[in-house]
Amino acid sequence: MAEASNPQSQAAPAGAANRSAFGMIGSDSASDPGGPAQLIGRVRESVAAALDGIAFGLLSDAEAVAVLGAVEDLGRRVDAARVGAAAEVGSRARNGLGHDSLAWKLGCQGQIDLITRVTRVSGREATRRLRLGENVTERMSGAMLLPPYYPAVAAGLTSGALGVDAADAIVTALDQVSPRVAPDDLHTAERALVASATGASTDETRGLPGEGFAFPADLVRGLAGQWQARLDPDGAAPNDSLLEPRSTIGFGRLTRGVYPLRGAVTADLRGILNGVFDSYLSAHAAPAFPTEEEQALIQGGELVPGADGAAARGDDRTGGEKRADILRGVFSAAARHPDTPRMGGAAPTVMVHVNATDLAADTGVGWIDGVEAPVSLRSVKQLICTGGYQKILFGGNGEVLYLGGKERFFTTAQRKAIAARDGGCIIPGCRVAAHWCEVHHVIPWQKHGNTDIDNGVLLCWYHHHSIDTSGWRIRMIRGKPQVSAPAWAGTTTTWQPGATHRAQQATHPRR
Repeated sequence: MAEASNPQSQAAPAGAANRSAFGMIGSDSASDPGGPAQLIGRVRESVAAALDGIAFGLLSDAEAVAVLGAVEDLGRRVDAARVGAAAEVGSRARNGLGHDSLAWKLGCQGQIDLITRVTRVSGREATRRLRLGENVTERMSGAMLLPPYYPAVAAGLTSGALGVDAADAIVTALDQVSPRVAPDDLHTAERALVASATGASTDETRGLPGEGFAFPADLVRGLAGQWQARLDPDGAAPNDSLLEPRSTIGFGRLTRGVYPLRGAVTADLRGILNGVFDSYLSAHAAPAFPTEEEQALIQGGELVPGADGAAARGDDRTGGEKRADILRGVFSAAARHPDTPRMGGAAPTVMVHVNATDLAADTGVGWIDGVEAPVSLRSVKQLICTGGYQKILFGGNGEVLYLGGKERFFTTAQRKAIAARDGGCIIPGCRVAAHWCEVHHVIPWQKHGNTDIDNGVLLCWYHHHSIDTSGWRIRMIRGKPQVSAPAWAGTTTTWQPGATHRAQQATHPRR
């Protein structure tokens, strides 16, 4: 937040007497027997002893509720100190300080790296504490000590009446409208929201909505949104470059084997994505006449035309799953493109590790560099089929004894030749272009199939990933692929030529 737009920069902070002294802690306080860290350690031991003496299962109903409230009150005080400490350390670890930065002195990459290493919290939580702390702690401007941007929130945190999640909701909401709202109005909204979150009834909160009754943090977040609309009903000016919305994409924490994709896109990016999705989804949804088997089911009332759609042809993906596979293809093609920036002299590469014994026994999982979630052995085999593998032999202490060369990898020249022959995914009806496809070993590499042009065919990711279970069969005849459809895809299982490049068919055949 720019200081010029801060409504509280000239106001005295509420509860200034309770100001924390994080900024006054000297660098040698950790070794001082009477220093803050040692004092907190002794308090921790006392609190731990008290908590260890509580048998939660033996408490009465009234005692259980009372203990719940008391523990939460204690936690709020600790959370406020966590925020203050993170803000102070973050201030000292700014990259702009150069070699005077605390992060540089301790060999860390920046504020978040230092905080997460000391606290062992997630980067997301460290960022939240740092962002909140910058708004609710006093800060230096030259030789002048300025009050917090949000003094009522700061006072509520310091007293333990206000929780971090509610404080974060208030600050986040008001920060979004602060450049366009009068300071007095913003301060009124802040005090009202703090009153709603704490149930405070003081001279400052008297007559404000929410006075005298404390709301849970989720309701406070909703109330903060209402105050946003009340203070700034028109929103940001559409042509204000400083307030123009920006797209953002990030990943959440691993949940049930997948990473939630979080973010927001602007209208123009949504239009681009819609165009890509609609083009490929409509291509895959091209009209197809029912087979004789499907026609018999329709006449017998067992199949409603169009109701099963792709599922009747073995593709049970939802619309969202199809869009995810489209994005996978887009990024895979971008990684192979010659104009994509290189890392360490090579194109962006997914590094997967798997134990050779597991791979031979067809059990276990693989691991991707930089990703904590395992991947299935099916995915490992697909990636090896596409990108090859490198054998590494480790010793008993984890040292590398042998590093082999890359094996079973289709070269760029081989891929170009196969693409020129196949034109795209060879599965009939699939219209995924060649540059989105992967090269598949017809005779599997684990069965000693050669990495040659006459043993490689193009498959899109979806058909490559499901080739072992979908029922499609592929063979090579005189250097060209043939495909046999599974029972669900047609009434015949005869071998048919795979898809070919359009240029292989003359526009004006000779007579």
